Amino acid sequence: MVEKKFKNVKIHQSAFIGNNVSIGENTTIWANAFIGDNSIIGKNNTIGHGAFIDRNVKVGSNVIIHTGAQIYDGVIIEDYCFIGPAVCFTNDKYPQSGKKRNLSNIKWSVGKGSSIGANTTILPDINIGKNCLIGAGSLVNKNIPDNATAFGNPIKIK
Repeated sequence: MVEKKFKNVKIHQSAFIGNNVSIGENTTIWANAFIGDNSIIGKNNTIGHGAFIDRNVKVGSNVIIHTGAQIYDGVIIEDYCFIGPAVCFTNDKYPQSGKKRNLSNIKWSVGKGSSIGANTTILPDINIGKNCLIGAGSLVNKNIPDNATAFGNPIKIK
């Protein structure tokens, strides 16, 4: 790991850091991670190998984003969250080749203290409340209220 232009931040030399990115102290970014333009990454975070964080993403502090997670334009992740390996925030409910998409009004958020298990897919315009636990392999196709445990395909609140 080598330090770049950020104070007390460890960034692997193969990671890509876009323009106008803010990264808080004591954050570690592993190999082949991608941090897009205008993203804000808080303090004390770990961003795993091959994680993709698109432009305009906001990540709070004390967050773990595991290997291969895909976090698209505009996602907001609050403090103390865990995003498991290969979690994917999808950005288009109706993808089509050759069709120009307008994704400017798509919003997602993950509330403070929530954990999302490996290989979970979160559809666009979904909000996951505070202190939620989302089971591995789930398809999150509806909003999840605070303090919920939810899992399955499609997701069910326990």
